[in-house]
Amino acid sequence: MCLRPGATRLRRAAWVSVLASAIWPLQAVVVAWVLGMLLEGQMVSPYSAAAIFAGLGAFRAALGWLVDRETQKAAEGVIQDIRHKIVEKEAVRASSNRFGGAGAIAALAHDKIDLLKPYIMRYAPARTRVMVLPFILIGIAASQSWVVAIIFLISGPLIPVFMALVGMAAKEASERQLQRIGTLNDLLVERLSALVDIRLLGARDQVMDGFADETRDLRERSMAVLRVAFLSSTVLELFAAIGVAMVAVYVGFSLLGVLNFGTWGEPLSPMRGIFLLLIAPEFYQPLRDLSAAWHDKASAEAVAQELDAWEAVDTEDMLGTGAVAVARSGDAGISLQGCVLNNQRLPDMVIAAGESVALMGPSGCGKTSCLRLIAGLSRPAQGRVEVAGQPLTDQNADAWRARLGWMPQTPHFLSGSLRHALMFSKDHDPTEALEQAGIYDVVAGLPRGLDTRLGEAGGGLSGGEGRRLMLARALYKKPQILLADEPTADLDHDTADTVVRGLLAARAAGTALIVATHDADLARQMDRIIQIGGEQ
Repeated sequence: MCLRPGATRLRRAAWVSVLASAIWPLQAVVVAWVLGMLLEGQMVSPYSAAAIFAGLGAFRAALGWLVDRETQKAAEGVIQDIRHKIVEKEAVRASSNRFGGAGAIAALAHDKIDLLKPYIMRYAPARTRVMVLPFILIGIAASQSWVVAIIFLISGPLIPVFMALVGMAAKEASERQLQRIGTLNDLLVERLSALVDIRLLGARDQVMDGFADETRDLRERSMAVLRVAFLSSTVLELFAAIGVAMVAVYVGFSLLGVLNFGTWGEPLSPMRGIFLLLIAPEFYQPLRDLSAAWHDKASAEAVAQELDAWEAVDTEDMLGTGAVAVARSGDAGISLQGCVLNNQRLPDMVIAAGESVALMGPSGCGKTSCLRLIAGLSRPAQGRVEVAGQPLTDQNADAWRARLGWMPQTPHFLSGSLRHALMFSKDHDPTEALEQAGIYDVVAGLPRGLDTRLGEAGGGLSGGEGRRLMLARALYKKPQILLADEPTADLDHDTADTVVRGLLAARAAGTALIVATHDADLARQMDRIIQIGGEQ
């Protein structure tokens, strides 16, 4: 698991936590000295002892605060770094992959990544304390009583042994739970995208029943994780309690004179006995902290396994660097030569600047693939794409796309208002683009006009209205070239005519058109038809 962004802070915090825990034996000395002197009938001033005890406690609390702050910042740094990598990679991903859909990716980047936080904040410091403090306390105990040291040596290792055994079951339960969370998120995204269709088909009850079954399964898996956590905590607390009880029994019988062994010569004094009783719980505390954080480790390892699976999936990235680019004027010729995409050989083509072209052919022949190559949304496995007289590369793809308008076959809106979805936070008046797309009256009739929130799937709009809004969005920035993917597919005659008029009006205004279509009437109105899957 990559913790590099917070590794330095984490190491520092871990050793500071060791120092904070090592203060308690000093406090125990103060308490044991005061009580031992009182039990022996000697007068002591409790004020100086209380001041020393309080001072050590304040110092320990300050160190604890420092540990919490450093581990918090370390966790935030690691999570922010991983989340940034996920967003950065997914932002340029050109197609879906085997890992999962948008719901699974969102669950990984948000809910699941947050499960690393308790692991980073608790497990790493606890592990360092376990590696240091028990050995220090065994050495201190051995200096006072070799019997107590043996009790520590025998009972202490039992805790990590049982912790490891239970931890394996906890890891498996956590993995099953995380997988179900990702599946449920994907299901939710799919159902929300089809919400209008679900209502029209009257399938609400079936969808609700499906969600109920999925959430019931997730609840059962979550309870399985909790059951394992409860079982392990019970077992570990039992061993710690037995260890402390054995020390208490030995100290009690030694002070009563029943036991006369276990010390180095002289009998166990009340002060030393109280001191051993006070450090006994502290010996087991790091082991208990580690056992409590062991479940955080199990969850974090399950998340790390999903991150590895996500990173291992080969994804097709769109071209570009993500830099803000300004559209350039001049030559906008396009050439595809010997291109292969998704094991599909595409025809060679040359499209002159300003030319309007229809790409025609049967479904699956590669029309959309050609548009994606032209836009730099996909990289050819073989072949060469040239735009404006030069190869299309990462360095010029952003500037090239700034010259393009894109009209997808399936309407998709950004989360937010319609104004934001159409204008991308720009402040120019979209009226011209809306009128050109024949959708101005529809937008004006919405409850809040351009401030209406439609949702990502354009809920409340018909398919034709959504398609015309996609056209308006493409026309809004007055592109030099408009790429349209099946702009009239599945539309009624009147709506298709409105979309075609909008496209032709854009061409009349100087925008070149490249249209992938089955619509012969639309194709005939272009300058040229390129047949894909047949002769040009």
